[in-house]
Amino acid sequence: MKLSLPSATITAMALYGSTSAAFSIGRQNLGRKVVSNAAKVFGATAYLAQAPMQVSAARNGPIRAFTKSSLTALNMAEKEAPFKTWTFDKACDTMEMSEVSEATISITDDLKSIDDSDLVIIGVYGPKKDEDEKEEDSKGEEEMPEPVLVGKAKELDDLLEGALTDLMEENYKQFKHGAAAGTATPVLRIYSGDKTKRIMLLGLGNEGKDMEEGFVSKIGSALANQCDSNKKVKTCSILVPAAFPMENTHFSELSTEFYSTLYSDNRYRTGDKVKKLAEDLESVTIVAEGGVADVSSATAAIATGKALASGTSLTKDIVNAPHNVLNSESLANVARRIAEESGGTITCKILGKKECEERGMGAYLGVARGSETEPQFIHLTYKPKSGEIKKKVGIIGKGLLFDTGGYNIKTAMMELMKFDCGGSAAVLGAARAVGEVAPEGVEAHFIVAACENMINDRAVVPSDVLTASNGKTIEIVNTDAEGRLTLADALVYADKEVGCESIIELSTLTGACMISLGKEVCGVWTDDDDLASDLEDVSKVTGDKSWRMPLVKSYNDQLKSKIADISNCGTRYGGAITAALFLQNFVDSKKPFAHIDIAGPVWDDAKGATGFGAKMVTEWVSRQGK
Repeated sequence: MKLSLPSATITAMALYGSTSAAFSIGRQNLGRKVVSNAAKVFGATAYLAQAPMQVSAARNGPIRAFTKSSLTALNMAEKEAPFKTWTFDKACDTMEMSEVSEATISITDDLKSIDDSDLVIIGVYGPKKDEDEKEEDSKGEEEMPEPVLVGKAKELDDLLEGALTDLMEENYKQFKHGAAAGTATPVLRIYSGDKTKRIMLLGLGNEGKDMEEGFVSKIGSALANQCDSNKKVKTCSILVPAAFPMENTHFSELSTEFYSTLYSDNRYRTGDKVKKLAEDLESVTIVAEGGVADVSSATAAIATGKALASGTSLTKDIVNAPHNVLNSESLANVARRIAEESGGTITCKILGKKECEERGMGAYLGVARGSETEPQFIHLTYKPKSGEIKKKVGIIGKGLLFDTGGYNIKTAMMELMKFDCGGSAAVLGAARAVGEVAPEGVEAHFIVAACENMINDRAVVPSDVLTASNGKTIEIVNTDAEGRLTLADALVYADKEVGCESIIELSTLTGACMISLGKEVCGVWTDDDDLASDLEDVSKVTGDKSWRMPLVKSYNDQLKSKIADISNCGTRYGGAITAALFLQNFVDSKKPFAHIDIAGPVWDDAKGATGFGAKMVTEWVSRQGK
């Protein structure tokens, strides 16, 4: 059947003009003038005001429409193209990456840093509850125990004549006296001459509670949100009481969530649609009232957290990218950039069509035949700059840049099928993070067989038989079960050619896994109990939720073929299990191997890409050399 496409007209809109903004501070008099006591804190007589910043902006400038040729003639002087896209004859070869906030996070026990901050956030624990008190038995607002302000926060409240206590009580319903972790009060503004200092309270939850529910992550996210919502803030300090957890893992977790919360994908937006979060912020200082045992190691943990956020940002970018931007060639160039920016710890090798044919990768190439761009088999290798290599591991990600389903065409969710590269996104995001964290003792191989599952006169059809690089023949009974075909040759490559001692693989492989575990949890299939235990622990540490699933060997009967060694798909029942069983045919059964299906948690319908998997993989790799 001959397919014809409608002609397309390319136009561009350029929006220009001056932008002026007049900022005014709305002041709500609390009926209190704080005199000498406030001067002791901030060096001047001050007035308290509780009101949000009011921003009014006047934008002007005409909208002009240009043809493609006139834009070229103008050399894009007035407006750069929002992103590089395809031409009629050539696919896009570049995917831009979102920037990670350049704001720094530091830690100190020196309270003087508060004096220099535009925004001061005071961490507050909620009132202690009786152990026998249930949530539904919580007392009303009038009966609530006294708010908890301790240490320097209590001293500051006294100097401000109880203004902080008043602030908590006036905002009880949402703040709950600090008992709800991550909640915040409105700001108090203290005016001193031409300077304004903002003070607010941030709930830390009930002391000793919420730790297993991402308590520190909630604080990191709330901190980022407050730095964004309080516009024009350049410096921020957060005062945390002595009881606040001060382990390095907590600093890393807080840092990761802080930078991840500031992620905003503006690559395909223009004008007023561009949303930069906390764009004026330069620094955040954690003021630890209880002191810090080792500032150097805490600082390193904060840097690790930012590296994890950087990897997660790239993972989101890849999954969010539309197919006319992201294809096998542009993904390969992302991999090259990761290597270039790694400082020499990561090398990049890309196998093209010829190299894949020489290795007999018939399963992968069979799927790639339908793609507009040629197959790009991506292989990134991380090696520490010094020290003994204790373990060589392989991490494989499914790299389907768009999945139509092939001739077994999808009947629903087609517009979301750009997220079928979620496995490769997690793997490449982890590679970026690993390059920055630079763990010792481990050699890690990040492998992606990149292509698209499209329809044309060359694409595979049901009943075709493909031969994988280990010699196994595969009958295609469903062209929409294509991801496992690309993974088959990637697994053989990691096992036989690279010689990885342990292999994990991430993929958005089955809708069946989504039905089983929902949108927050990935499924893990492995016969190796030690590997399963490691992944479970990593999942808890990183917050990337997982659940070990069964490998029912009798289900192999569903994969029997009448004309080939194996078929690529079983029946409708137990589809997530049979997919995992299929993959086991391409790895040495004696080697630890885990299949991780991330189809559910890779995408959020409201927010888009979640970045799922990058932290899990980075943490797992980092542990292998210990």
